[in-house]
Amino acid sequence: MKYVQQKKWLSVLFILYLLALFYVTLLAWNYGASLGSAAPGGRNYNLIPFRSIYRIAVYSPDMIAPIRILVGNIVMFMPLGFLLPMLFRKFRIVGLVTLIGFVISLFIESSQFLFTHRVANIDDLILNTLGAFLGSLIAMGILKARKRIIVYTTDQKSSL
Repeated sequence: MKYVQQKKWLSVLFILYLLALFYVTLLAWNYGASLGSAAPGGRNYNLIPFRSIYRIAVYSPDMIAPIRILVGNIVMFMPLGFLLPMLFRKFRIVGLVTLIGFVISLFIESSQFLFTHRVANIDDLILNTLGAFLGSLIAMGILKARKRIIVYTTDQKSSL
């Protein structure tokens, strides 16, 4: 019964996460969206890897903004990488979860360019995919540790 209840809470958390992810990336106004030719908030894109990361690092007036932007893009996708393997056995493959993170991030970045006045950025795609990868590594570590604990406690009980 505990497993079913745990799965239910994780499912609710996953749905809330997806709603928040799509709200933040597609609906909420991004005040620092674009400083390109279309002026603040204009439709723009970056297809050169690490270009915006470099620009953020070099041209930011302080170190807080670059850290917040870079870490934020990674952390934003870690729940996806974590919750997929925890909820579904078929997603307990790090490469598969990373690919799903890549595809969802690609969908978001494409949608930002096509339907909103935001910046579609390959660096966001890279950082988001890294976040999904790291989240899946954490989930796999927890699942492996939990399995070892269960096996260890079962072995201890059988030896008594």
